[in-house]
Amino acid sequence: MAKKHFETDAIRAQMKRSENNEHSAPVYLTSSFVFDTAEEMRAAFNEESNDFIYSRYTNPNVDEFVNKVCIMEGAEAGVASASGMAAIYTSFMALLKSGDHILSCSSVFGATHALFTKYFPKLNISHSYFNIKDPNSIEKLIKSETRFIYLETPTNPAIELIDLEFVAAIAKKHNKLLIVDNCFATPYLQQPIKFGADLVIHSATKYMDGQGRVLGGVVVGKKELIREIYLYGRLTGPSLSPFNAWTLSKSLETLTIRMDKHCENALAVAEALEKNSALENVSYPFLKSHPHYAIAKKQMKAGGGIITITVKGGYEAAKKFMDKLQMIKISPNLGDVRSIATHPASSTHCKLSEEERLSVGITPGLIRISIGLEHKDDILNDIEQALK
Repeated sequence: MAKKHFETDAIRAQMKRSENNEHSAPVYLTSSFVFDTAEEMRAAFNEESNDFIYSRYTNPNVDEFVNKVCIMEGAEAGVASASGMAAIYTSFMALLKSGDHILSCSSVFGATHALFTKYFPKLNISHSYFNIKDPNSIEKLIKSETRFIYLETPTNPAIELIDLEFVAAIAKKHNKLLIVDNCFATPYLQQPIKFGADLVIHSATKYMDGQGRVLGGVVVGKKELIREIYLYGRLTGPSLSPFNAWTLSKSLETLTIRMDKHCENALAVAEALEKNSALENVSYPFLKSHPHYAIAKKQMKAGGGIITITVKGGYEAAKKFMDKLQMIKISPNLGDVRSIATHPASSTHCKLSEEERLSVGITPGLIRISIGLEHKDDILNDIEQALK
């Protein structure tokens, strides 16, 4: 049989049917599983069988969700977690030890920055940041104790990109791991493993769910690395609930058509806003004016659903714009069918110093807009009326 297309796998990769022969996968809302004999239980705990034991370890719904993401990303194995930050923290803690060093792009999610700067130093784990605008600086910052290179592309919230193939070559040269947060792009638009990444992390709360309903996270990649992350998560318990896993697995069935529309709307809105005199800048990966447009075209299928605008007049002008929005709602989330606006400097990245924010392109007037699935004219009209 011919190889299935991405969207077909997203729909047809499903757990084995039960004796009830259901068409759609059921929800396995159970804390544990039973065994017919003591020997079966012994074999399961000793990993001599694939029998389910306890939903903190794994669950049929969680397995189905993880399997789909592995197929989509081209990964050997994966493990799910209760949230995107749980996926990041569990992955880091499973792989790091005291004395290790992390080399990361400077533009990362605010909570990830807090891990690097506030909590990991307590464990004697250090970090260095490289500027994504200067990829040639990466190699100079690698130390003998560097465990991995970590990056987001596109970044949150400045929508900057870095050449995955370029960074993967550096990581391989120095025998370091490459871990990529692929949340903004999703597996449909970008597959970092194809460019040399060892692990790929997602906040499934965002585009994978796509409707603002549930929290979830997932990390996929090389089997031996996932094994360590699974064992750490199994002991510490940041497990994904069966219901959330079921919801996310069903949501992946529509990921392609949702992302196609997100991208179509975002590009149309970004192109129109480039002509608006109230804005200093509009950033979107598939705008020809984007400084990393060539990289975006090389490694992404389309530009994604996030744009940023920089309002003239700084924070006060940005605040007025946010307050004047009518249809678009103010929220820290993204990737929803509904359009969402966020002011990173005063919310998601408020814990960074002003100097740190400016160094990664988060100016007082910067607004991140997650473009939803409403009609593009209605999204644009709301933004334009708020800018007047």
